[in-house]
Amino acid sequence: MEEENIFSAQSQQPVDYNDDNIRTLSGIEHIRLRPGMYIGRLGDGSLAEDGIYVLLKEVIDNSIDEFKMKAGDRIEVNVDEQLRVSVRDYGRGIPQGKLIEAVSVLNTGGKYDSKAFKKSIGLNGVGVKAVNALSAHFEVASYRDGKVRRAVFEKGKLVSDTTEDTQDENGTYIFFEPDTDPTLFPNYRFHDDIVETMLRNYTYLNTGLAVMYNGRRILSRRGLEDLLKDRMSADALYPIIHLQGEDIEIAFTHANQYGEEYYSFVNGQHTTQGGTHQSAFKEHIARTIKDFYQKNFEYVDIRAGIVAAIALNVEEPVFESQTKIKLGSTNMAPATPENPQPVSINKYVGDFIKLEVDNYLHKNSDVADAMLQKIQESEKERKAMAGVTKLARERAKKANLHNRKLRDCRAYSSPRATRPAEALPRAVT
Repeated sequence: MEEENIFSAQSQQPVDYNDDNIRTLSGIEHIRLRPGMYIGRLGDGSLAEDGIYVLLKEVIDNSIDEFKMKAGDRIEVNVDEQLRVSVRDYGRGIPQGKLIEAVSVLNTGGKYDSKAFKKSIGLNGVGVKAVNALSAHFEVASYRDGKVRRAVFEKGKLVSDTTEDTQDENGTYIFFEPDTDPTLFPNYRFHDDIVETMLRNYTYLNTGLAVMYNGRRILSRRGLEDLLKDRMSADALYPIIHLQGEDIEIAFTHANQYGEEYYSFVNGQHTTQGGTHQSAFKEHIARTIKDFYQKNFEYVDIRAGIVAAIALNVEEPVFESQTKIKLGSTNMAPATPENPQPVSINKYVGDFIKLEVDNYLHKNSDVADAMLQKIQESEKERKAMAGVTKLARERAKKANLHNRKLRDCRAYSSPRATRPAEALPRAVT
């Protein structure tokens, strides 16, 4: 019977494969069919990495780019019943002649040549199109010079397009409600704490930007210094060192805690998995501090207990995924005929830290003394722990040597060995 089943399976005809099996999907159809390629995980909104927050981020990123281009210093974000989102900025407004294409046609955007946007987050022409495609209802309005063009979509398909006069300020308005289709976001909710954390990150990185969130004003005046003060769970051992330069900002201190804690950003994007900029910071902050004290400290002791943030602006950044959580760029800008050998991110970050941190420590001896004390304490603790671990290993080794059962196992493991009477199993009576 078994042989009969085998031959029966082998005799089955292959499934037809012809021209009808080859399909060409529109950009919107592809996003809806393979959403993970565009927004990562879907989820229900309980985690900050869930897709609905990627949708929100993609919309806000465009408004942040306007702020970076000195166009509009406030953004209004409203979340209705944890389900529907509206974002209004007061920038230049999407060019109205290309409004429909800008929000619905993949690989369409104004950031490819870096003329209108020099150091933007979204360079792939995908972001807001994904929001449109994955929303049950999506609206966009562009306010420019007394005219407003408004378009409404459902699941990425245009349902209305109107233009009329307006007295509203220039800028862009976007409303979206994620699709509750079972394959997308059937049971989603926007969580207030996650949204607020995201918005606060934007204000830390864009001092002077005011974000109104459901009527509450969010603003930062000290940038990354405010971020560390708000996020640190242990007291700082010395005042936060906050340094800024062209296209770079860093802030760091040491706290009474174990391990290392980093927050890294590129063009306003929170790179939760770090990348080349964070690696450069970790390398050069340790090297600069070691050189300053001229002592043979281990990097692990220098960075023990450090809490730090770095924000970098990179021209045409390359991320390791569409969700942009890890920077892959090695250079501050792409190579061009005018600039065939652009400076590397590692060198740019390293040169800044070497100059600015070294100068700061020379000028602030009280901070340098407190940092030195922390490093020495970390070194002492590490060596003490290493000694305890070594002693524990030695004691365990000696205990094994004096364990009769283990000794018997070694002595009589050979099949030729004769086991002593005490090692033989006793007869059950």
